[in-house]
Amino acid sequence: MKLKKNPELEVGRNSSLYFAIGLNIMLFISWQALEYKTYEKRDVVLDVLSMEEVVEEEIPLLSLNTPPPPPPPAAVVTEQIKVVEDLIEVEETVIESTEISQEDVVEERIVSVSDVEVAEVDEYVEVPFAIIEDVPVFPGCEGVKKSQRRACFQKMIMQHVSKNFEYPQLALDMGISGRVFVIFTIEKDGSIKKIKTRGPDKVLEKEAHRIVSILPRMTPGKQRGEPVRVPFSLPINFKMK
Repeated sequence: MKLKKNPELEVGRNSSLYFAIGLNIMLFISWQALEYKTYEKRDVVLDVLSMEEVVEEEIPLLSLNTPPPPPPPAAVVTEQIKVVEDLIEVEETVIESTEISQEDVVEERIVSVSDVEVAEVDEYVEVPFAIIEDVPVFPGCEGVKKSQRRACFQKMIMQHVSKNFEYPQLALDMGISGRVFVIFTIEKDGSIKKIKTRGPDKVLEKEAHRIVSILPRMTPGKQRGEPVRVPFSLPINFKMK
């Protein structure tokens, strides 16, 4: 006779269920272990603050015996004016008026022209070269027409610079070059005054000053027929080859 197994007593019947339950329990325990937080323990020093009770002392109020106020001032005694008769005669000072009336005669004084001294005042008048009526005449431009004297003046100035130009040896050794602007004034007598230079170096400025200072005396410029001072600007270019 063949024995039959009882299906309810079979051990491996629910093994998959038990495995799933065990697996979930292990996953839960692992998750809790990962989420568990720990903190470092630090030494905390607890100081005890002791406060003493401050007792406020009450300052007693003292009543001082102040002296009584001074009595009011006495009534002002008015002086009595006594009228005394004049015993000495006083001479009165008479003040004469200084005003002039119509009856007073005014002395007429006739001043002659010879009594007046007229001093000549030298007015400092400058007329720019670009707008002056009669430009200064450079020596050699006397026979040129009036309309061409301006161009002749500039031409003779450039010839003077080219003729007397000397490049300073110190500037050559140091490699100094550039343009020097020279401003000078042609006075009423045709002389050259008030030379001012501005350039890249004092060596070049000194040479430009020398060139302008040896300009010849010219015929002064005129404005409305009167000699006037004429300022002129001259650029001198120092350029090494």
